Amino acid sequence: MKKIVTNTLFLLFSSVIPVLGQEADTLKTVALDEVIIVKPLNHLSEMAEIDLKVAPVNSSQEVLRRVPGLFIAQHAGGGKAEQLFLRGFDLDHGTDICITVDGMPVNMVSHAHGQGYADLHFLQPEAIGHIDFDKGPYTASKGNLSTAGYVDFRTKDRMPNEVAAEVGQYKTQRLRFSYSLLDNPRNSLYVSSALLLTDGYFDAPQQFQRLNLMGKYTYRNDDSRFSIMLSHFNSQWNASGQIPWRAVKRGLIGRFGALDDTEGGNTARSDLNITYLQTFGNGAELSGNAWLSHYRFNLYSNFTFFLNDADNGDQINQREGRLLAGAQSAYKQQVTWGETSWSWQGGLGFRYDCVDDLSLFHTYQRQPLDAFARGDARESNLYAYAGVDIEWGNWLIHPALRLDCFTFNYIDRLHQEFHTSQVRKQIVCPKLSLVYRPSSQWLFLCKLGKGFHSNDVRVVVSEAGKNVLPAAYGADLGLQWRPLSTLLLNASLWYLQMEQEMVYVGDEAVVEAGGRSRRLGVDVGLRWDFLSYFHAQTDYTYSHARSMDEPDGENFIPLAPVHTLSAGVTYTNKDWTAGIKTRFLSNRPADESYTLTARGYWVTDVNAAYTYRRITVGCIVENLFNTAWEEAQFATETRLADEALPITEIHFTPGTPFSARAYVALRF
Repeated sequence: MKKIVTNTLFLLFSSVIPVLGQEADTLKTVALDEVIIVKPLNHLSEMAEIDLKVAPVNSSQEVLRRVPGLFIAQHAGGGKAEQLFLRGFDLDHGTDICITVDGMPVNMVSHAHGQGYADLHFLQPEAIGHIDFDKGPYTASKGNLSTAGYVDFRTKDRMPNEVAAEVGQYKTQRLRFSYSLLDNPRNSLYVSSALLLTDGYFDAPQQFQRLNLMGKYTYRNDDSRFSIMLSHFNSQWNASGQIPWRAVKRGLIGRFGALDDTEGGNTARSDLNITYLQTFGNGAELSGNAWLSHYRFNLYSNFTFFLNDADNGDQINQREGRLLAGAQSAYKQQVTWGETSWSWQGGLGFRYDCVDDLSLFHTYQRQPLDAFARGDARESNLYAYAGVDIEWGNWLIHPALRLDCFTFNYIDRLHQEFHTSQVRKQIVCPKLSLVYRPSSQWLFLCKLGKGFHSNDVRVVVSEAGKNVLPAAYGADLGLQWRPLSTLLLNASLWYLQMEQEMVYVGDEAVVEAGGRSRRLGVDVGLRWDFLSYFHAQTDYTYSHARSMDEPDGENFIPLAPVHTLSAGVTYTNKDWTAGIKTRFLSNRPADESYTLTARGYWVTDVNAAYTYRRITVGCIVENLFNTAWEEAQFATETRLADEALPITEIHFTPGTPFSARAYVALRF
């Protein structure tokens, strides 16, 4: 291999993992000229795979930023799931993006805070071995909530014996430990844990605490693989919430202040996930997984202050307890017929959510006053899918079909006489992808597909079964090009139309109908080994999002991202790793008429690490230039304690100021 390749940064890379997390344990050096453009339907995963191996993630929040074009915002003290943005969507906390870990669902349907709530904080970033993702509703194995796309994180089968400590500003401390109890060619078993403590950069200390525990056993032989993963996490925190600009301008509070410093909460999740893979001599493959999760959620928020209750304020408490169970299995068979290669695959699965005490309370300083909503939800999803890969010369043709069947049950416990409702609905989603590869340097794609997101069970009941499974219709035209062995580019034009964006607003226990919507845009990405030891990454997206049933000028979709840009340069040699990353989010509408603007931002982070034998020391700096930026922004009608009338304006959560952390890790 050429010297420029051997010297190029690309660290330890496991061979590409099949659908349920299989990974090779033999590590090798990877550079861009080793990435061969084949005919994958989710070719963009190659980009995220390169980024992950070049510069591993530093935090749970940064995990999702590895998906090109995906932006996040935290607005409740670090313990609440991040708000997500992708392809012209304000995804809330996961309404239109399907997130899984080793095939196990992360999204919580009919959640106390909102549909599709996806809290990924139970996943330790050091345990991530691979990221599989795609944008749009084109993957038959992904169903509910995968309209804007899906992300599947796959955990490592092996972890090093390592202990690490991290300290930083704002009383930040993180202690981490991993230990391999069993490590041989057929068996591996490790445990990993992390404890995070911080007061945060707000005037009112967050007193944030999060504990992560994880263990994974894997057995493999020449034709099979089996793994069991156990994990648990719990966290508790205080939050300063979203504050109005007028309170800052009037000097009532500072930029990092709070009008209600008793916001916050606690949450916990325990998981069991079993995966298997069996290959057969005739080219067939059987894979699957089964999972069981226990989840608790308890959140205190105050979005409107004294709008509804002039005496006690408007603080609310959202809570639930959930048991989540499910299983899925897939079969794949390869067949060669003359010069044509066929591969067909099919799968079956189910998911069951048992949610108790799904509640919304009015509270004062975390003490309950009265209940707005209280009930129990039961939601089941049975699904099946099938597809065919037809390789014919330079072409890959992939038609597929998916069927989902839902049963929604809700018991309203707020009234003396319990009211029980049940609704059953089905949806069929066809998909078609065409891939053309004229040479090893070029790949062209055309994707068409129908997807959907299920509505919250309380929406289903209140609407008497209407708009239960609103459909999404998407189309992508894309290409991937490698003009040089060390340069990889991709681009796509895309379109997505939503049938209905009706959602249950957990903050108010009401239903809001958004009507039909249309989104279209452009995605462009670049990966480049431009010098020995240096790697560059750039992703730009443009999105145009509008409601279809509103007049021009009143049809903007609030908080929908317009322009986004992320870029970075990483330097890696035998002992040193250093990188600089920047991300840009442009101004965007905060309301339907664009009379209020959610301000954009440009933030830059840097990191560096040095390894000597078994010791690694490093530092991470967030917001290098100490930019004053707003991480989360909303147009909200509120009334302060001294105001006679409510005012609608931008409310925001300030983004991280300059923040430095240092760490040391020891392998033994």
